Amino acid sequence: MATTEHPPPSRLRTWMLEGLADRAGHQQGPYAEAGAPHAGQRWWRVMCLTGVDYFSTLGYQPGIAALAAGLLSPVATVVLVVVTLFGVLPVYRRVAAESPRGEGSIAMLERLLSFWKGKLFVLALLGFAATDFVITITLSAADASTHLVENPHLNSLLHNQQMLVTLFLVALLGAVFLKGFMEAIGVAVVLVVAYLGLNAVVVAVGLWHVFTAGHVVTDWTHGLTAEHGNVFAMIGVSLLVFPKLALGVSGFETGVAVMPHIQGDPDDTEENPKGRVRDTRKLLTTAAVIMSIYLILTSFITTVLIPAKEFETGGQANGRALAYMAHEYLGGTFGTIYDLSTIAILWFAGASAMAGLLNLMPRYLPRYGMAPQWARAVRPMVIVFTLISFLITWLFDASVDAQGGAYATGVLVLMSSASIAVAIAAHRAGERGWLIGFSVVTAVLLYVTGANVVERPDGVKIGACFIAAIILVSMLSRLARAFELRVTQVELDPVAERFIRDMASRKLRFIANEPDQRDKAEYRDKIEQIRADNDMPEQEDFVFVEVTVSDPSEFEEESLTVRGEVLHDSYRVLTMESSSISNALAALVLHARDMTGCTPHIYFEWTEGNPFANFLRFFLFGQGEVAPVTREVLREAEPNRERRPRVHTG
Repeated sequence: MATTEHPPPSRLRTWMLEGLADRAGHQQGPYAEAGAPHAGQRWWRVMCLTGVDYFSTLGYQPGIAALAAGLLSPVATVVLVVVTLFGVLPVYRRVAAESPRGEGSIAMLERLLSFWKGKLFVLALLGFAATDFVITITLSAADASTHLVENPHLNSLLHNQQMLVTLFLVALLGAVFLKGFMEAIGVAVVLVVAYLGLNAVVVAVGLWHVFTAGHVVTDWTHGLTAEHGNVFAMIGVSLLVFPKLALGVSGFETGVAVMPHIQGDPDDTEENPKGRVRDTRKLLTTAAVIMSIYLILTSFITTVLIPAKEFETGGQANGRALAYMAHEYLGGTFGTIYDLSTIAILWFAGASAMAGLLNLMPRYLPRYGMAPQWARAVRPMVIVFTLISFLITWLFDASVDAQGGAYATGVLVLMSSASIAVAIAAHRAGERGWLIGFSVVTAVLLYVTGANVVERPDGVKIGACFIAAIILVSMLSRLARAFELRVTQVELDPVAERFIRDMASRKLRFIANEPDQRDKAEYRDKIEQIRADNDMPEQEDFVFVEVTVSDPSEFEEESLTVRGEVLHDSYRVLTMESSSISNALAALVLHARDMTGCTPHIYFEWTEGNPFANFLRFFLFGQGEVAPVTREVLREAEPNRERRPRVHTG
């Protein structure tokens, strides 16, 4: 609003902040060109972008299942698939309809809670979302390096270099995003098609070996019966080990996060993007069905064909069961091609997670005033997330097994929050059947989350660290931006505009008034006090300004609406609603200056009480030290003293 001159930015700063949007509502995401809206892609192509995360878990999921369930792995995987198709999938199909801009369940739950408790709740969920996405980057890179290091042709060269290789892959991912990452979806399509095709070959060869060697299935069924007895016992044990297999449902959150990149229908609008919602549901369903088929088949062939000792730490199938089979049954050349494909898709799985982070974080933190404006630009955030990924990789020693618990916790907390959100939505819509179904899914996911936390508390520890860091940085940022002018546009109704133009012929004088009874005596006494405190003659003209605090935890305001009214036949009053009294008053007088070309004067009473307590009232509740804070907001918004509106106190 203020017109100030700034020195031209450096080339580095311009490059770093390229595509920066001024407000959260204009956040364009990591794929948008600067200054141009994103055109969108066909749903099946976007499915490949989320698929690099979801489908890449085939690189390690069969090995994790074999370690967790042993011979029971195929049965436990079937239980996982049932929960996926009949529990998690319906939840996220509903989430897609409720939050079509890709915010996910966090946006749904944000609407249920207001004021600071809502903000803190969102920050906690963002902490677990950060855990999910960052660990996706580091775990996928670590598993990619495992495939690289364990390849027979490279083992001697890269032996004991897994940490270095993992850090290199993370840095390479960050470099791709810094360059621009405009062709992400095209790359994802190639990787997913190649990876699923190679896995289809491995599965087909594995099934052929199973059915041509009949004793393999017989040995497995006899061993399964000897260990667990009847089918009910097998299902019971499968439910107990289910939390360890939870990584097999990891792709749904990223599936919703990349939703803004789906083309939808030509007549879609931001208010009703029905085509985008429909196609996102196709994406989620198709990905879940493909993955379910692969999970069942791969868990079966790896369990019956690979010796149990090879799944253990140090074994050749540890973290790379399908790669082991590719080398064992299809030779070194095909095995190396399979390794390269797995390494590529695992590395690029971090791209899906990075896209999720860049889509999610800028939608909330800057809008809450809890991150600097540059947090909306892609490149600075890429650097931040890359450095965090370096730290996590180092803390976990680039180990896939060590990061599995943290990854599962982040995934399961977000899934649990999604199921709770859709259950509440179904309750509010009066959909009793869906409410019962979503409540059952919520109970299952809460059990799985609790069991995972008890057995592998690393996830909660990492999540707690992310939450603490986000809250600390957010509060420090909010303090640093406390005196920032937050309003980008002021809209006057015809009466308010007439009041200001009438005054401009003499002098713009506003009186800040805290509305109480709003009776005639209140306004008469206020004018007399202002005149006495400032030694002003009777003929001076004033307009009262009153601000009602709405939600003080909000920070940015796209528009401030000012309404004018005449009270008691003689007192002109401008009324506004805002999250901060001082910001609203500063925005109004700056707008009045720009509209009339006159320098406004605004008059206050000093606020009584402890200055620190008054500042906390301003910081937390949008009121308190109104006069000095208004002056400071004006000083930051308009450095030129000659053009700055005048603030008077008495």
